[in-house]
Amino acid sequence: MNELRLSRRDMALLMLAGGLGCVGDKARAAEKAASIRRLSWDELIPKDWDPQKFFRDKQVGAVREGDVGERALMREMRQIWDNAPTRLELNGLVVKLPGYVVPVEMLVGDIKEFLLVPYFGACVHTPPPPANQLVYVTLEAPKPLKTMDVVWVTGTMRTERNGSPFGNSGYRLEASAVEPYRAPAR
Repeated sequence: MNELRLSRRDMALLMLAGGLGCVGDKARAAEKAASIRRLSWDELIPKDWDPQKFFRDKQVGAVREGDVGERALMREMRQIWDNAPTRLELNGLVVKLPGYVVPVEMLVGDIKEFLLVPYFGACVHTPPPPANQLVYVTLEAPKPLKTMDVVWVTGTMRTERNGSPFGNSGYRLEASAVEPYRAPAR
């Protein structure tokens, strides 16, 4: 039986090239992690978009709750927020984004699709955030998640609008991983 003998140098080269499991797997995992862009919610908003500018000339403080003026103001706000611009340069990037889970589609108690939102209670209470602060997450297989679980979602970002009973999102994230939130190491 012929035995393959490698010098230490050849063994090291093979391992660095990924030819022998362990070290190569670690190198590939590090390379993959380096290609994932960790996003903050502020990065989803175009720098030149200011949702407040539409309401600066209105007497918002003078509008009474339950009044006809309140309903008109809320309709106008929804129109502006549902059409909030997105950042097209994020389309197709592999990203990692933290947030809270708002279920959209459930299968036998597990969640198949959900909105990822930036703060606790978003979309469950009204009004929902602007479309550029709602991310529609699709999973390959249902996961045992609960409403308002705090998670990290990793996957491919799409600048795509989706409507749901809880709000209109400006982004879709094709999730490759969903994991419990842990604060990033500093």
